[in-house]
Amino acid sequence: MDLSVIGIIVSLVVIVTLALRGVGIMLIAPLAVVIVSLFSGMGVLDTLMGPYMKGFVSYAAKFYLVFLFASVFGKYMDDSGAAKAVAVRIMSVIGYEKQIYVLYAISAITTLLTLGGVSLFVVIFAIMPIARPLFKQMNVPWHLFIAAFYFGIGSLSMTMIPGTPAILNIMPTKYLGTTATAAPLLGIVAGIFVVAFNVWYMKRELAKSHARGEGYEDKATVENTAKGDGSEKVLPNFWISLLPSIAVIVTLNIVKIDIVWSLVIGCLVAAACFWRYLDNHLSTINTGAFNTAIPVINTCADVGYGMAVAASSGFKLVTDFLVSIPGNPVVSLTIATYLMTGMTGSASGGLGIVLETLISKYVAMGLNPEMLHRVVAIAAGSFDAMPHNGVVITTLAVAGLTHKQAYKHIWWSHVVSTFLAMFIVGALAVILY
Repeated sequence: MDLSVIGIIVSLVVIVTLALRGVGIMLIAPLAVVIVSLFSGMGVLDTLMGPYMKGFVSYAAKFYLVFLFASVFGKYMDDSGAAKAVAVRIMSVIGYEKQIYVLYAISAITTLLTLGGVSLFVVIFAIMPIARPLFKQMNVPWHLFIAAFYFGIGSLSMTMIPGTPAILNIMPTKYLGTTATAAPLLGIVAGIFVVAFNVWYMKRELAKSHARGEGYEDKATVENTAKGDGSEKVLPNFWISLLPSIAVIVTLNIVKIDIVWSLVIGCLVAAACFWRYLDNHLSTINTGAFNTAIPVINTCADVGYGMAVAASSGFKLVTDFLVSIPGNPVVSLTIATYLMTGMTGSASGGLGIVLETLISKYVAMGLNPEMLHRVVAIAAGSFDAMPHNGVVITTLAVAGLTHKQAYKHIWWSHVVSTFLAMFIVGALAVILY
């Protein structure tokens, strides 16, 4: 095997190993670049200051403003109580009669919030004050919260529903010249399958929990879940709470303006709608902006690592192998996306690598850009949820659960459901495009 290819493999092993031990990607990525450089005979500093920083800066230039205004928007929804108002209303509609309704409600709430542009990191804190007492009241095993939550925040609202403002659905537009509603049939069909699969899975897991005699059993308390409950706070009207998200979706998909302007309008609408529900608007804006830093830098570091890998001699061998996989090019593109997102532990980071280094090869083959958009987006939202993924680690920590207790729900509800859906998406892509 080529020494440069070995270096790429070693660097990926280092990334996964250190991430699982809690080391941040901001430190891991440059270290992985050093490994790639040494094995590939490239100058270490030249590679760090060249391809690595080029990829880092390129991603920041394309998506920093998206992350910035999305974070501020999410903070408005959180601080005003609008996210909680939406959650409370959905719970009142679905009802409290059966335990399975609780799981359905959590899934519906998180889907609606993320589809409306609220950050995944905001949603977990917004839903926790609703979910914990509800699960306790209904005696639903707490670990099942993860199944319902990940179904809601996962691939359905991240990559499948046409028009979603999620970053994974926006990224391909910058490279393929598509819109957020690209290849809607592929997304809708995949979404229907994921919904059916997760409904089946949650019913099955609830029945298995009953058979084991499990109940709520709140064995862990997490300080974060007790903060910001807002139970004494007056919440905005449900319909008013929806207006900012509606503004984002309408301006993005009907008026068809750039996602940055859509999010700016969403922030302005939120400021107007929630003016009297916020104690300090400046604090909300500042905190939202501050919260942008880590997600952006982490993703930039991932993409920078990918660009350094792309500059190595081994990368050409790897890409030549992927592109030469027998069958339709959709197969090789899907596998390449799985590899990049799974190994980096980041959907946006892995997708950024694929878009920066590989997608042009598939466009050059004459493949339909809209089809490529939907395929690569859906594929990115599958094997990203590995144990070292940042959202996985944060979600489990906030929920007071361990990987041993609840990661299997993430695996089945997110990874497996999307992986199976890709067989349908791939077949339709070949037939229709």
